[in-house]
Amino acid sequence: MTDRQTLIYPAPLREGDKIVFCSPAGLIAPEKVEAAAEVLRGQGWRVAIMPHAFGEYGSFSGTPDERYADLSDALLDPEVKAIICSRGGYGVVHILDRLNRLDLRANAKWIAGFSDISALHALMSVNGIASLHSSMAAHIMLGADDPDNAAMFAILRGERPAYTFDGHNFDRCGVATGKLLGGNVAVIAELISTPYDIIVPGSILFIEDIAEPIYKIERILYQLKLSGVLGRLNGLIVGQFTDYKPDSNFNDMYEMIRDATASYDYPVAYNAPIGHVDHNIPLIESAQVTLKVNPSGRNSLIFHRSPSDEK
Repeated sequence: MTDRQTLIYPAPLREGDKIVFCSPAGLIAPEKVEAAAEVLRGQGWRVAIMPHAFGEYGSFSGTPDERYADLSDALLDPEVKAIICSRGGYGVVHILDRLNRLDLRANAKWIAGFSDISALHALMSVNGIASLHSSMAAHIMLGADDPDNAAMFAILRGERPAYTFDGHNFDRCGVATGKLLGGNVAVIAELISTPYDIIVPGSILFIEDIAEPIYKIERILYQLKLSGVLGRLNGLIVGQFTDYKPDSNFNDMYEMIRDATASYDYPVAYNAPIGHVDHNIPLIESAQVTLKVNPSGRNSLIFHRSPSDEK
């Protein structure tokens, strides 16, 4: 299966549909998942928690076999309409190949989460299935009135968002259309030259990260530059880079990214509300979008509808 197949949007969730929580990476405090589950029940959905979601195996929620069992069971269960990942961390890569052997398109469903869950979004993308880069348990538990949660729930119900957000002095203005792909840049960079490589020409790439030194992100960008991929993007959305320090070469991450992409002419939007921050807008991975980076300092990201996007 390849990402050149017609994109499948999982069916919109209806009243009474079933959502499950899985923990495919790091271990999670059960009370966070229980609180998030109550928020989802308040939306009229049935919620279940997979058997190993509260497990502990070193820093992981379970052994690779246990984490695979939970996710594969949820993915193959026709009653399940959406899978919410309880948290990120590290560990999805352990089970990626086994998940790829499943017939994911036969019963496509939403997978939601971010951070290390970027590897699952890559899996879904190469199988031609839209997925949701969005809040996990610790944020969902804040309630349905939270604007990012409300936007996430609207997407699950079939809506397609249009966002506006403040620009940045480093923005490069312009308009671009393409497939939206990306996530945690350290995670997706580890998938370069594997079957799950989603950093491809012609896409609108979005990136974010936490606690990575500036030089490590620069090294990733130069790998993409030297391979020719970075110069053949249609656009770039630079989200939030948090918990890092200035170094002797750059005061901040955005300065480095500006310099690394200076020779290209596609639009670049900085300071997008995406990442390990309180305001983390939900994004539909693999969707066709239009990015507008405006001289006014207000940028927009508009999601297109698709013939296969069930209404």
